[in-house]
Amino acid sequence: MLDFFTDLFSNKMLISAVLGWFAAQFLKVIFVLIREKKFDVRRFVGSGGMPSSHSAFVIALTTAVGYETGLNSAPFAICVVLAFVVMYDASGVRRASGQQAEILNKIIENFGTENLEITGKRLKELIGHTPFEVFAGALVGIIVAVLLYMV
Repeated sequence: MLDFFTDLFSNKMLISAVLGWFAAQFLKVIFVLIREKKFDVRRFVGSGGMPSSHSAFVIALTTAVGYETGLNSAPFAICVVLAFVVMYDASGVRRASGQQAEILNKIIENFGTENLEITGKRLKELIGHTPFEVFAGALVGIIVAVLLYMV
């Protein structure tokens, strides 16, 4: 059992991915603090926003796998393909659903719900990412993995 935890916590590829996610989520809190002058700890676990933690997560993993297995390896190729799927989804489908939620929330606010059979909470609007947020998250992932492999 001890070997399991030793192996798990010495896996630089996994550590790189987790640290990439953590760094992006931490930066979200900092950017909200600077922009809105409020400390919003919910941004640490929330989706959407700047930078994309999804991108940082998969690109940190991809970079680490490239370091470990080489750029011409099958594991690196698999990571690149999956990273592009995740980043495309974050800036495409998930972003579009966030925009739709924003419009639906405005419709409900402007027209009320007395004549409609709509109940419940507001829809979550901050779901996806702009292409710039995805790019910034990818940079965070690369930086984290490179720094981890330099030490």
